Amino acid sequence: MISGVAGRYANALFDLATEEKAVPATAKALGALQVMINSSPELKTVLNSPVSKADDQLNVLSALAQKAGISGLALNFVKLLCKNRRLSVLVDAITAFQTKVAEAKGEATAEITSAEKLTPAQLKDLSAALKARVGKDVTITSKIDSSLLGGLVVKIGTTMIDNSLKTKLQNLKVSMKGTG
Repeated sequence: MISGVAGRYANALFDLATEEKAVPATAKALGALQVMINSSPELKTVLNSPVSKADDQLNVLSALAQKAGISGLALNFVKLLCKNRRLSVLVDAITAFQTKVAEAKGEATAEITSAEKLTPAQLKDLSAALKARVGKDVTITSKIDSSLLGGLVVKIGTTMIDNSLKTKLQNLKVSMKGTG
């Protein structure tokens, strides 16, 4: 279930894209934008900063969209979020939209967070393992969080599997302290 501001925007975009038969193109364009945002901490800062002017944010996003070849509904969606001062939910709205697309295809979506960028072979193996677990094709979106030190955090729907080195070390620290 998709809720909140990001969910409402994603649902509206999905309905419009379905009506205009532009779901695959919109999903591809938003996926490219999400990769750009996730790989640039500076861009995240500009998008999430309440002190950034809407015109400046729009100029940055327009330049990125042109560079990435993003147009149509995806570009209009980003401009609408910018106009409404809702860019802070852009990444969540893209994720929610991709979840809606996957659900419409009968797939599940998984958000993978790793300490380093995963190779295509690792992503393929991970996708196969997740498919075996959930019984559906799995669309993977990946993020990098160097604070994990190693391992993965996998989110599929409401299920989270945290197999990161950071969590294992924290659990070890708690168990070494004892219960009291």
